[in-house]
Amino acid sequence: MSEDLPTVTDRDETGHGAERPARVARKVDVAGVEAATRDLLAALGQAPDAPGTADTPKRVAKAWAEMLQPEPFEATTFVNDAAYDELVVVKDIPFWSLCEHHLLPFHGIAHVAYLPGERIVGLSKLARIVDTYSRDLQVQERLTAQIADWLTETLQPKGVGVVLEAEHLCMVMRGVKKSGTRTKTSALRGTLRTDARTRAEFLDLVR
Repeated sequence: MSEDLPTVTDRDETGHGAERPARVARKVDVAGVEAATRDLLAALGQAPDAPGTADTPKRVAKAWAEMLQPEPFEATTFVNDAAYDELVVVKDIPFWSLCEHHLLPFHGIAHVAYLPGERIVGLSKLARIVDTYSRDLQVQERLTAQIADWLTETLQPKGVGVVLEAEHLCMVMRGVKKSGTRTKTSALRGTLRTDARTRAEFLDLVR
């Protein structure tokens, strides 16, 4: 991963605050990926220096670096001075990720919500954090939980809800070969987990 990963800035009413990293950094070895791709082409019976594949290792390395390095951003939080106490929901956030078991993509949409406590965050940051955690070798279950945990740790809200719906190419291109199947996962924290009425409201909003 890139070392320039998103930070979280907690600011008080005067605008002062402190930054902390949103996740652990991991760096892509582009040269190593390029060399490994040449070996992979040879192992697959393809000539790495043929006209059609001569530049493939370089292209593949560039693509992997892009897919696994999220754009850095600063997740600035603000005091909830309006005392807003209803759900904040951002629906249908598109995402792509890579299955860590087969190195094939899975893609879909994310629905992210939180019930504010003392702090709120810019709406675009909810989409940004989905992108940040999806640019990794992932399983959908962990990705869902990571987004929910980030919101919980960053905002300390009354509740958090995350639902991901995705199609996995490892189920479409190989194995059972079932196109059109979608996997849904959810992560609920705080009030959205313990209060049936709030949970039902969230699930109804994202349905």
